[in-house]
Amino acid sequence: MGLINHLLGNATEVDVAALEHEFSPILCEGEVLESAYSLIRDKWVFTNKRIIMLDVQGMTGSKREYRSIPYSSIVQFSVETAGTLDDDCEMKIWVKGSEFPIKKEFSRKIDVKGIQRSLASHLL
Repeated sequence: MGLINHLLGNATEVDVAALEHEFSPILCEGEVLESAYSLIRDKWVFTNKRIIMLDVQGMTGSKREYRSIPYSSIVQFSVETAGTLDDDCEMKIWVKGSEFPIKKEFSRKIDVKGIQRSLASHLL
């Protein structure tokens, strides 16, 4: 089901310990990885201070864009759970200064309510 989720555009959970080496050069002092999700080569990483969106580009994957969204910039968010016939969940994040939300689809297996709880604990 993991390959099918990737092909359908649904992110799956990744062990944060496996990403420590890759993300440690861009983390601030005292910043730690809390959870991470992967979509083929791209990743969404939640730290105790921000969300980091890694966009791997090009055929070789050597070009990478790291987009950071500090929790203080998030003005609202929504989480949609999978329905009876849906195989995916969706999260939307609205950032200050942007009219449209950033959207991400997750596999049905992902605990989107846990993601919502984590975001709420950082924002409220």
